[in-house]
Parts: sequence; structure tokens; C-alpha cells
Amino acid sequence: MSDQFSTEISDRICTHMNDDHASAVVLYAQAYGGQPEATSAQMLAIDANGMDLTAQVNDEIVPVRVKFDRTLTDAEDAHHTLIDMVKQARKAAK
Repeated sequence: MSDQFSTEISDRICTHMNDDHASAVVLYAQAYGGQPEATSAQMLAIDANGMDLTAQVNDEIVPVRVKFDRTLTDAEDAHHTLIDMVKQARKAAK
């Protein structure tokens, strides 16, 4: 994990996403993690290259790695990237 994504930063982002944006985490698993049948998901970790999730798929918890399309620079970059990914996934679902 890079300096920009220390354990503390990763934990803060994951807690925020799981507590305040749970539907977005499910959308990441469905749209970017190859788990379109996911009914729930949790973000476990985030780093400059992607995020690790677990997803509930057909009564099973499966690990999901979502890679970013580029290397992120810091937590603010992660914030904007996560927002953009949700917007793109919602647009594609329409």
C-alpha cells in the first residue's frame, strides 16, 4: 500500500462508504467486479490501484477485486474516482 493510501486512510474510506454509501459499494461489485447478481457488498480495503470488496451472491460471500483504470494519487483522487464510477455505472444501467 502506498503512502497515499495508508491503512488509516483505507479504513476511513471503507467505513464511510460502507456506512453512508452501501448502495454504491453494491454497484461497484455489480458493474466493475463482475458480480451482476450481488445483492449486498462491503468495501474491505482501497489502494492506489483498486478496491477489495466482498459481495453477497446467491447465498454466498465472494471476494471481489475492482481495479481502477489508472493509478490514483491520493484520498481526494479516490473520492472523485469513486463518485465518477458510480455515475458511470448508473448511466450504463439506464
